[in-house]
Amino acid sequence: MGEADLGAFVSICCEEMMRRKADVVEELERVLSRIGWKFSGTTLIPVDIFDVADLASIPEQARADIQKASSRLRDGDLSGALSAACGALDSVTADIYSICNLGDPNKASFQERVKRSVDALNVKSRLVQELVDIGWSEADYKPLANNLEGSLNQAAFVMQKLRSDMGDVHGTKPVINALVYDSIKWSALLLRALALH
Repeated sequence: MGEADLGAFVSICCEEMMRRKADVVEELERVLSRIGWKFSGTTLIPVDIFDVADLASIPEQARADIQKASSRLRDGDLSGALSAACGALDSVTADIYSICNLGDPNKASFQERVKRSVDALNVKSRLVQELVDIGWSEADYKPLANNLEGSLNQAAFVMQKLRSDMGDVHGTKPVINALVYDSIKWSALLLRALALH
């Protein structure tokens, strides 16, 4: 059995033990945390993929998809992980489209959905206000806010392109592991920006 298969086997065994015997959770978490693993609900996730503590800062409806993306990456289902990371943003942007009356989200590209959602929630102006509140001058906050806005838009484009060319929507395609890992991180970053306050 290869290292990846062994890791998947151990993960599944731990998850099944938790489902069957809830009283082992605390001890299992203690032991697994020593080797870089954590439970998110009943899903075992390597800490280096996604820190479970970060789940609190993303919209609730996206948490299951981020957990799914992390566990699929862990299990070697890279195209499935990418699709789940994008799915987390799909659900949040669909809600924002509905709440903010932005129209039919299915008629917009993935990148456009994210950008319009970021704009509708005034992410940039909220950041600017927070920076002004802590004493930043316009010369300091303006380039930061503009570059952050651009980076969120670029992350959405990258995810859109990867989903199209590497996602599992129309069957499994060749995938680059590092880009899938990064997509989960980008998804979490975008989700934090889109968290309704």
